[in-house]
Amino acid sequence: MILTYQKQCQARVNATLESALQTPSEALHRLYQAMRYSVLNGGKRVRPLLVYAACETLQGMPEQADGAACAVELIHAYSLVHDDLPAMDDDDLRRGQPTTHKAFDEASAILAGDGLQALAFEVLADARFTPQHAELRLQMVRILAHAAGPAGMVGGQAIDLAAVGQPLTQHELETMDRHKTGALIEASVQLGALASGHADEVSLQALRAYARAVGLAFQVQDDILDIESDTATLGKRQGADVAHDKPTYPALLGLDAAKAYARTLCDQAIDALHPFSDCAEPLRELALYTIERRH
Repeated sequence: MILTYQKQCQARVNATLESALQTPSEALHRLYQAMRYSVLNGGKRVRPLLVYAACETLQGMPEQADGAACAVELIHAYSLVHDDLPAMDDDDLRRGQPTTHKAFDEASAILAGDGLQALAFEVLADARFTPQHAELRLQMVRILAHAAGPAGMVGGQAIDLAAVGQPLTQHELETMDRHKTGALIEASVQLGALASGHADEVSLQALRAYARAVGLAFQVQDDILDIESDTATLGKRQGADVAHDKPTYPALLGLDAAKAYARTLCDQAIDALHPFSDCAEPLRELALYTIERRH
């Protein structure tokens, strides 16, 4: 079921991304070419899937979530473009293709990332993409900005860079990952819930608990795959964490214990969905997918 659902959601968000990334003029052709390359060259679209699944869990319709799904993927894509730069992780491969700064150049990659970040908020604030009333759109913009900024993803990347070669406790590692990876995943679930028009504090609290567990499980599995998978399957350089001497869960806990921890987090996520009906089944399956995926 999850593969069919994934394809349906991918088709929806890809159509919205295509619409948002139409080149407005010939003068901006190269910039938009780099932006489109950074977003439309594949990807699992996990964050948009979470947006759609959370919306549908609260009886919303997929079209209500298109803008939010597009926005979170634009933020995710921008973060990957900048993370891959020589000043950051200095990676040459992303989604099985040359990274944006390799396919174009460093300046174009920086500008493409900047453009994608700004476009995410434009899409979320624009009623053509996000049909909710203005007050709700403003709330959604604030949630995404918080998750993407220094209190979330950017802050996590700063902690990550400072932690290279440094021993971290499990608590410190989880703090970094809840910022770097978890914040945008949590925002995706919240935005989907709000897009439904049926969110209340009880449902939001349950969905936040779900997303908090899934976000951390996603990063634990990423660390495991950096050891167990290969470059062709991952679509990015295998062993990069070890090469950069980054703190990871397998390094801290051991590989078997890291796998057990990912399973525990998955179980926590599924338990958090107890208040919901069968409409939450895509979220349950996405939690399992998080720790069973091979790339």
